Amino acid sequence: MAVSEAKLLGYDVNATERDIVNPPNAGITRKLTVIQPTGIKTKLPRKIGSLCPECIRTIMGVIYEDQGRVMLKKNCPDHGEFMDVYYSDVELFMKFEGYAIDGVGIDNPHTQLTSGCPYDCGLCNAHTSHPGIVNVDLTNRCNLKCPICFANANSAGFVFEPPFEDVVAMMRNLRDLKPVPVQAIQFAGGEPTIYPRFFDAVKAGSDLGFPQIQVATNAIRLAKEPDFAQKFVDNGGHMIYLQFDGFRDESYIRARKRPGFLKEKFQAIENCRRVRPKALAVTLVPVIVKNLNNDEVGDIIRFALNNLDVVRSVNFQPVSFSGRMETEDRMRGRYTQSDLVADAVEQTGFLTKNDFYPVPVAAAISEVVSVIHGEGKLAFTCHPACGIGAYVIRGEDGRYMGVSQFIDIDGLYNEALQIAEETQGLKASKVRALIKARRLLKYVDLEKAPKGVDKVADLLKGVFYDGGKAGLSEFHWNTLFIGAMHFMDRYNYDIDRVKRCIVHYATPDGRIIPFCAYNTGPTFRTEIESKFAMTFKEYAAVNGGSEEDIHT
Repeated sequence: MAVSEAKLLGYDVNATERDIVNPPNAGITRKLTVIQPTGIKTKLPRKIGSLCPECIRTIMGVIYEDQGRVMLKKNCPDHGEFMDVYYSDVELFMKFEGYAIDGVGIDNPHTQLTSGCPYDCGLCNAHTSHPGIVNVDLTNRCNLKCPICFANANSAGFVFEPPFEDVVAMMRNLRDLKPVPVQAIQFAGGEPTIYPRFFDAVKAGSDLGFPQIQVATNAIRLAKEPDFAQKFVDNGGHMIYLQFDGFRDESYIRARKRPGFLKEKFQAIENCRRVRPKALAVTLVPVIVKNLNNDEVGDIIRFALNNLDVVRSVNFQPVSFSGRMETEDRMRGRYTQSDLVADAVEQTGFLTKNDFYPVPVAAAISEVVSVIHGEGKLAFTCHPACGIGAYVIRGEDGRYMGVSQFIDIDGLYNEALQIAEETQGLKASKVRALIKARRLLKYVDLEKAPKGVDKVADLLKGVFYDGGKAGLSEFHWNTLFIGAMHFMDRYNYDIDRVKRCIVHYATPDGRIIPFCAYNTGPTFRTEIESKFAMTFKEYAAVNGGSEEDIHT
């Protein structure tokens, strides 16, 4: 590597290419309970570690500004140059990078960094965040055949379905993680609800003490079986992560190959609404494909707000490309988080560009709560380009407003970090932090808030006094969270995002692997699933029925 390139990256002039691909945490001057200042550079252009989409080798890339967008260009010695849109709005990108925060990683890594990120996932000792939520794949079988799915038995040609005992061992491994045990799990697949011992798995997760248990589902069983949602809650479940791609039947036919699917979605939501006690939250999960359903972003948000008694959030997922695609096709179809912001603002009329913030903003509050309660709390310290969000609240007058329109998020974020730094490690730090946390209430301007939301300040107090759980829960039940997670593909891959990932997969061999490494980076999914796979014939012999039954 040339000296000029090393200077551009801000590392030692003697740094090797491997140092750049797996950079040390640069510029860190303090270490708090959970989080610490970021090593991310906020200048463009800059070099990043990436992958060749063809051979999956580690290569260097550069992100740079061009016509208001952040572009990524990289070159493989064997397969040539690749170009893609990294972020569609350079202004938002630069703003969001200012909130980047490093976590402390994990104290008991399963693997060590030897070959280089992202090849040593497990998690390894170079990971800078602890998991925020971990997927537990119960099966790769599904009762749909979606062409945009990451994995399914129909295309894989085999069945991956861990025995119940292995599922429990995977979950126990997550609760043993240090310094912060995994707080949230999501049963995934395939379609996890067709796992033979699905409710037993939910009950086991509850017994292990997970505060949040979710299931990612296509809604078929929820719609067809009126008591399915109630059974899920009765066994300890909390959230339905519901596939929801809009309101046009043709969208479901194209993306899910299932006509009439929208009616089933509505029925599933209604069945969730009937659950007692009122303890089940629904998150709508629309995969957004440019020129297919991005014009429905506003309608999806309004639908969620009109069903606020059961729909707690919308988590948009800009489509991640799989397989080989020409540059022209990617440019035409690429949809980034900043595109989502633009569509949400234009199509709702009540959201603004400034209502959206990157996920790491929440880590500042986590840090103060950690000091107050003397233990590390869950902190979402992913890369700013991984996820964004906005909270919308509805007043008694029916008016909707993003909470950042009456809460100074920037001021609250900066002062929260300052309070944590001032109090961490001091004598009586808990009391000191709790007293100082009252300063954060000055950033809530109730005169600008919609009518009837005067308890926002009380909700903020609750976050600190009870360790966050009840206060945050109350806040969630009075607002709608609008988020977006843009999972990477091999064309827009950024290794620094993998190192900071907070969404992971648990595997039967004890590893915990970042989402984008597992699905679209090195062949982790293929490796794991094939290692524990059964043929259709073997599965039918063990579980009964015919080979045809496997797909239903």
